[in-house]
This record gives sequence, C-alpha cells and structure tokens, in this order.
Amino acid sequence: MRYHFCPKCGGKLMPQENRNQPVCCQCKFIFYQNPIVGVAAIVIKERQILLGKRNTSFQDTWCIPCGYVEYEEDVRAAAAREFLEETGLVVTIGPVYDVHSNFHNPLQHTVGVWFFANIVGGVLQANDDLSEVEFFSFEHLPTLAFNTDRLVLNRLKREGYL
Repeated sequence: MRYHFCPKCGGKLMPQENRNQPVCCQCKFIFYQNPIVGVAAIVIKERQILLGKRNTSFQDTWCIPCGYVEYEEDVRAAAAREFLEETGLVVTIGPVYDVHSNFHNPLQHTVGVWFFANIVGGVLQANDDLSEVEFFSFEHLPTLAFNTDRLVLNRLKREGYL
C-alpha cells in the first residue's frame, strides 16, 4: 500500500483484501488508486523516429518523447506540450497509434497513449527531461528506457513505418 492516511480526514487507511483500494477507518473514504495517464508523440522522418536521451529517471537510456497529462488537461494538448518542452519542436497531434499499460515504476501504474505527430515549427533541441534528441532508424536503435516503447517501435517496423 502506497498511502497510509486518508486525504480527507487524516484517518488511517486500511487495506482491503485483494484490492488496491484502502478504506479510511474513520470516515470510510475509499482511496481509489487509479493509473496515471502518460502521453508520447511519434515523429517519423524519412523512416527514422525521433527519440530522446533521458537525463533524469532511466538516465542515459532513450525513449519516444513523453510525459504526464496534467489535471484538467486534454491528452492531445498534453502530448503537444510535453513534446515541445522536451524537443523544442511544435507539433500537431494526429491519431492515437497505440495504448499500453506501463509497469516500469513499481510505485505507479501508468497507462501510456502514443500519438502520431507532425512537426509544424520550432527548433530541435533537447530540453527538460532530455539531454539529447536524435532521429534513429529501426536497425540502429539505442538502449531504450521503456519496454512499452519497444512494443510500439516493433509495431511501427512491422507495419512499414520504420
């Protein structure tokens, strides 16, 4: 159990058998621990995909530029914002390409949504959580941070995008 006290009254949270939904022993509030939504933007140019080298968690491994959806933020707006923050590029967000549950952080289950995106402006430059950004062919991929990115890249290759 990740949390021990009720966010409403401060009472002790008690685990329920076989469920990740602790209940407050004082006010009976059920603390639903739902996944957090992450978004990523897939930019492909000349059969190469743009990846970023991480400089925080999973340092020195690479990923499809990504981040979390903020409270009350649209998922497409979040994907465009995160991509701009990390790469310096302005993109238009296209259709959803893939969705996966991510279990790479044992403390937080996330659901990732990968969108196709097109560059419409900006200057390519690593920022925020990335130290480098570069286009890679499928045959020369660097070490990836996330298994789910590998699933997405394998699908892109299978379907002829890379």
